Amino acid sequence: MAQPSDVRGVTAQQKTSNLTRAAANTGSTELNNARTRLVGTRQGALADAVITTVRVSRAVREVSERWWAAATSVVTWLGWAVALAVIAAFAIGYGLGWQELVAGAWAGTIVVIAAALFLIGRTTHEATLSLPVNRIVAGESAVGQLDVANPSRRLLPGARLEVPVGGGLADFQVPALPAGGSYEDVFTVPALHRGVIPVGPVRVVRADPLGLVRREREWDERIDLFVHPRTISVPSLSTGFVRDLEGNPTRDLTANDVSFHALREYMPGDERRSIHWKSTAKTGQFMVRQFEETRRSHLMVALSLSAADYVGEEDFEMAVSVAGSLGVRAIRDARTVSVVASESTPEFAKRKVFAMRTLAAISPTRLLDDLSSVDRSATALGLSDLARVAADSIAGISLAFLVCGAAVTPATLRQASRHFPAGVEVIAVVCDPEIVPSFRTAGELSVLTIGFLEDLQQAMARAAA
Repeated sequence: MAQPSDVRGVTAQQKTSNLTRAAANTGSTELNNARTRLVGTRQGALADAVITTVRVSRAVREVSERWWAAATSVVTWLGWAVALAVIAAFAIGYGLGWQELVAGAWAGTIVVIAAALFLIGRTTHEATLSLPVNRIVAGESAVGQLDVANPSRRLLPGARLEVPVGGGLADFQVPALPAGGSYEDVFTVPALHRGVIPVGPVRVVRADPLGLVRREREWDERIDLFVHPRTISVPSLSTGFVRDLEGNPTRDLTANDVSFHALREYMPGDERRSIHWKSTAKTGQFMVRQFEETRRSHLMVALSLSAADYVGEEDFEMAVSVAGSLGVRAIRDARTVSVVASESTPEFAKRKVFAMRTLAAISPTRLLDDLSSVDRSATALGLSDLARVAADSIAGISLAFLVCGAAVTPATLRQASRHFPAGVEVIAVVCDPEIVPSFRTAGELSVLTIGFLEDLQQAMARAAA
């Protein structure tokens, strides 16, 4: 029993070494992260010292920024400038006997004290943020609603409320609210590009008219607005050499299945229940049933996130839309589908990380949610490396879609297709904006080149035919 495991171990080691040598020969192990930009390929103590210094300096800068944000959360930049000017005016005025400067310093002190009085008191407003629809398609707009209530028994003065929307800010001036009163307002969130837009949390701001000091009360409620990539309806996906029960059986023969193929003579080791007794009685020798194997098809959609595989933003967004359209079609066809994307190597890693990110292909909504947050990266795996990791990690692939941009060469496509076992149909979808769509086949590799997302429908129909 020990011999087979030893053979498997040797085979696995040989496979790993072969992959490593292949990666070295193709240059796929080269890094392009922050470490290589700082020290190149050096691995000595001096290189580690440089990396440690950079990482410590970044940590110190982050801590300083947090402390400074806390210090300026109440006193604004203008407030600190006025306070320093007042202190300097007192020192210079009394030191030089300059009465006008002393008078100005006292006037500034009165202004600072008056501004601080605006912070006295407690904010009792209650605010609720809501987005009736928190999933939209790129190019659409979402509508948010802000409800403000006065839960106290006294009149609340007017207040200023702010709602962060992505990198912007929605500002609301709430009027004075009587006891038990309420106020509501709506705002629009434009979503021109795919992504995840954080909306909220709501904060009420108390500040003086001059803007020297401000105090905020922030609610914890925050809503993520998912801006899905644009998708189109594509024809039902064709499977590869593996077929499910609704399709055609495979050419692989087995002793147990539902698709009868032929009869053959009994051989030692065959199960007795497979014996066909009527044929046995006619021929005088044992005959057993033989079936064509039917298995559940497994589709895979691999999206490259390497910045080197794309010319610009346009072909990358088209590639994300293509991956979403193919994945949604497979999910709605009740196929077994895996949607994967490139994983990035950490900034200070010494070696390239060969890993992939598996997207949630449970439902169309979950898949599009995950696609909303993907982005290109200079350290993400390229198409060939992604295909190799996916072929080694996902078992039983029958049809593989490789989605990439216009910067991928035909040689890279052929290299990526070679990582899959024989019999797996590989379709590469190359997104090249405004190019004339084309379809070509070379062995088990088919290449679809599309210029617009709508070209995918016709290209898939031709490929299925």
